[in-house]
Amino acid sequence: MTATNPRSRARSWALQVLYAWDVSGAEDELAGFATRALAQRRISPRYRPYSVALIEALAERLPAVDSRIRDHLSNWRLERLTAIDRGILRLATTELMAMSDVPPKVAIHEAIRLAERYGTAESPRFVNGVLDAVARGLTRPD
Repeated sequence: MTATNPRSRARSWALQVLYAWDVSGAEDELAGFATRALAQRRISPRYRPYSVALIEALAERLPAVDSRIRDHLSNWRLERLTAIDRGILRLATTELMAMSDVPPKVAIHEAIRLAERYGTAESPRFVNGVLDAVARGLTRPD
């Protein structure tokens, strides 16, 4: 039996919060919504720190993250994607843009795993294609 990487579980928790915020139509900002949502969930201390860090990084950069994703959507509008696909793309793009300790290949692989678990049959391939383009368009200091 292999142990699950704490960051993998943390990404799942972050996606759940992001999904709830997205589908709720909440007018309040993501950071405030996330704080309340995470306070209501029983999340292991192993997973909470990265979930919070990822959501906070996204909340600080949401317009830039959405813009980056839009730049790489062919024949799609961000608003027309499923809330799950949109959330996965937002979280992974945040990792690509802001989490320098996460290699791009890891961010993309983890996003594909989330898409396999929570998305449609087409989600993994779609997420991979968009994130590959996003990653190629970014220059990160190594």
